[in-house]
Amino acid sequence: MTDTSVGPAVAVRIAAPTTLVFVSDRESEDVLRQALSDVGAHDAKFTKGTIQAATAALATEATPRLLIVDISGVDDPLARIDELAAKCEPEVNVVAIGDRNDIILYRQLKNAGVTEYFFKPLVRDMIKRLCNGILSGGHNDKSVNPRGGKLVFVLGVRGGVGATTIAVNAAWRLANKAQRWVMLVDMDLESGDAALQLGAAPTNALREALEKPERVDRLFLERGTLHVTERLDLMATLQPLGASSAVNEDAFDGLTDKLLLRYRFVLIDLPEHSAAKLFEALQKPSTCILVSDASLASARELVRWREWIGPNSSERLTMHVLNMSGGDGALPEAEFLRAVGRAPDVTIPYSRDVAIASNLGVKATQKCAALNRGVDKLLRELAGEPAAAPQSLLSRIFG
Repeated sequence: MTDTSVGPAVAVRIAAPTTLVFVSDRESEDVLRQALSDVGAHDAKFTKGTIQAATAALATEATPRLLIVDISGVDDPLARIDELAAKCEPEVNVVAIGDRNDIILYRQLKNAGVTEYFFKPLVRDMIKRLCNGILSGGHNDKSVNPRGGKLVFVLGVRGGVGATTIAVNAAWRLANKAQRWVMLVDMDLESGDAALQLGAAPTNALREALEKPERVDRLFLERGTLHVTERLDLMATLQPLGASSAVNEDAFDGLTDKLLLRYRFVLIDLPEHSAAKLFEALQKPSTCILVSDASLASARELVRWREWIGPNSSERLTMHVLNMSGGDGALPEAEFLRAVGRAPDVTIPYSRDVAIASNLGVKATQKCAALNRGVDKLLRELAGEPAAAPQSLLSRIFG
């Protein structure tokens, strides 16, 4: 079982082999071994099995640059590709091999994000040319519809509504419960609490990335990122008091674009004072989660933010999380709904336990049932997963 405890963030994550291969028959394995040896991929790791074995393995292992999977005899290979993609970083190049010489399947796999598909028996030279291009960086046509990450903004409509706690817990649960590769970026450069809640020490990498965007490359991100757990990374800066913190929107866009190539989910904890300067960024394909409490001031600000961001589109969605519902100073539910014009997408009731635990970090908030229920509902919306069927009384008793 993967250790998902939160302690001081480590500086280096164990690297994956350059190539992972999951193949079900010996003849194809021999051809792949020869081709990979020819291109110098001597650290390639072979496992006997099909794409299901790959999905199971990559739920706990780091993603390689090249992943070769066997779909021979697999029912609904497109669904299996989707399951595999959820466990991998977007940068991976997936090469599928199988027993069907089917142009329709080929096009479907390409549209699903597969780099290439070869049917058996495999031809060594064809495999070698493709693998050489991928591993040398010369292969750019990954797919017709390349899979990228999902961009999520978490925006508190005013201070003190719990947006950071929701962002941190959403990121943690996506990474450690749903096993997605997640980056959390705390854009409150003056007093952000994301690192504090995750038991990590802020670095200057985020500020440097925003001030000197030309320096941001793969090596910069690998060295400047805080690795909190196996699948959760963090970028957070706590700059000196009085330091200038104007955010360049072009630099911010460039950073998020690079992160979306590396992570399945990029969550941006965005304070309202920074969000007001990033209008174009908020119009990118994304989900914007507006977090409020049930106070009159939050109702007013929620309406203003919705109007400013604009209506939903086919690529951009705004959601509302009503946090600390029923707490001190909260409007009655009917009155709040009348003020904001529509029901929230997710409601998290006030709990004194959450208020206390949020000061102790994510390990403490993970024990708060009210918060977890709300965050899990939010994550089902983000990941496009159906709600779990309610358990019967007998299943709750007997498991």
